[in-house]
Amino acid sequence: MAEIIQKDGIWVFDGDALRLTPGRDKNVSVLRRTLGELAVPLGALAGVSFEQGRRSGRLRLRLRDGADPLLHATGGRLAEPHDPYQLTVEADRYGVAEYFTDEVRDALLLARVPGTPVSEYLLPGPPLPLTVSAGDGTASFDGEQVRLEWNWKTEDAKAAAGPRTLALADILGVEWQPSAGLENGHLRFLVRGAPVKTRAKYDPNAVELWGFKRDPLMALVATAVQVRLPHPSAAVVADVPQQPLAPEADHDALLRRLRELGELRREGVLTDEEFALAKQAVLKRM
Repeated sequence: MAEIIQKDGIWVFDGDALRLTPGRDKNVSVLRRTLGELAVPLGALAGVSFEQGRRSGRLRLRLRDGADPLLHATGGRLAEPHDPYQLTVEADRYGVAEYFTDEVRDALLLARVPGTPVSEYLLPGPPLPLTVSAGDGTASFDGEQVRLEWNWKTEDAKAAAGPRTLALADILGVEWQPSAGLENGHLRFLVRGAPVKTRAKYDPNAVELWGFKRDPLMALVATAVQVRLPHPSAAVVADVPQQPLAPEADHDALLRRLRELGELRREGVLTDEEFALAKQAVLKRM
């Protein structure tokens, strides 16, 4: 077992999974504290690195694409202080951090964990129910529906419509965008049958964010919804050109389809996981 204890948090690796616990230091972000301990299976990792600095270093975990709904929902836009897969390391613990890095790397090699994308989430997302207040409203999610309620800072045109309740079955996607410079951020739900997107300030399916301390917590709501939507790899497989096959499609046609899928994988259009899923679907018809 490898372990590193810092003010920023505690990371423990037992050979099968990493347990990431945020520190209690006042500088630890509200997002990491609220998210709490994360258990990351070895199979979700694509790599680990340690970077030294003059005063402090940084341990970083790199997850396989599609393994974590938080990373997908935030689209790589989480600032370093809020990223649960980074740990600040004090200079007198550089040796421990290097040992920790070597242990994880060795385990990845021994287990032959590929760095390729995955076709399902390997982390569960935050626990429910979940309620976050930030920006111009409050977002709540219980696993079946999202409820949006507005505060006194909400634009009149949006507040006039009153609270919104969105069934999970009607949500096609979710966006979380942090504020940047003079641009406000948002948590937006893409809803079936909704009109063309407008600014979050006026969108009844969006909470506008202004860059305050609790804004990152809206990423947890985005994550909780995202993990219950179809995995992004499903859309990729669905986009693979399909040749229509009649119900009585013969054996040769199915073999041609398998060859086409193999060519798409060799060309990089399909990942190994996506190829396997598509191949299984064809084999079931043979």
